[in-house]
Amino acid sequence: MPIAVDIDVMLARRKMSVGELADRVGITPANLAVLKNGRAKAVRFATLAALCEVLECQPGDLLRWEVDDASGE
Repeated sequence: MPIAVDIDVMLARRKMSVGELADRVGITPANLAVLKNGRAKAVRFATLAALCEVLECQPGDLLRWEVDDASGE
């Protein structure tokens, strides 16, 4: 997947646990783990906005595009 998720970086910067973030955003820790580990197929803008609000960051601080070498392009 060419989209990398850097939630763990922001969690470390904010000295916040996954459980605390999930609670404050209003999603389950399991769903946050799916997103954090890059296994999510989609993210709702409302969830992204809540993550940014709680972590006091911009969407670009959480998501970035990487070249996917496995695609053969």
